[in-house]
Amino acid sequence: MPEPIQLYYWPTPNGWKVSIALHEMGLPHETTLINIGKGDQFAPDFLTISPNNRMPAIVDPEGPDGAPVSLFESGAILQYLARKTGRFYGETERARLRTDQWLMWQMGGVGPMAGQCHHFLKYAPDPLPYAQTRYRDEVARLYGVLDRQLDGNEFVTGPEYTIADMAIWPWASLWEGQQQTLDDKPNLARWLRTVWDRPATRAGRALHADLRGDRSDTWVQADLFGSTA
Repeated sequence: MPEPIQLYYWPTPNGWKVSIALHEMGLPHETTLINIGKGDQFAPDFLTISPNNRMPAIVDPEGPDGAPVSLFESGAILQYLARKTGRFYGETERARLRTDQWLMWQMGGVGPMAGQCHHFLKYAPDPLPYAQTRYRDEVARLYGVLDRQLDGNEFVTGPEYTIADMAIWPWASLWEGQQQTLDDKPNLARWLRTVWDRPATRAGRALHADLRGDRSDTWVQADLFGSTA
């Protein structure tokens, strides 16, 4: 029995990426909560694992060559877990390149832009219409790119489910809170439901879901909790 991977986690989109991946890959893991609202991410012990004071992070006791390894940055963690298990990355170098480019698209585009969109729409102390419009429109543009990519593709890179899907879904599933619409994005709407119907997505998304205060993703919340409250 392999030693469990230590997951440092809080129920956010970036946290869900890794919790979903661990469930998909069937990797034993133990969770340490990093309460970002209370500043746990600044604790000295955590900073030795994640010097950028961000979660998620992992420690794998059985890393390369059997030696322990710690990793921060969700995209790097997904790549590592996919290589470790030989799953959800692609069978050929061309397939892996397709996965990498859409993973980087999420990390450089959807994640930062949707994060800023959430901030200025929900959390900024003073309304800033310019910032709200800028980030809301950029998220809409990115989801348009994704909808076109999914036209004729079951998953983001083609017929196979990959870590690119695991990276993008947690952010895209929050489209309501980002003040987006799926009315003109039928491929994105179909893909969101297809990924949500995977048992590992539901398990990873449900990890400590009760600790998440913002429940703007009403269609997911209804399945998890039986209501949209």
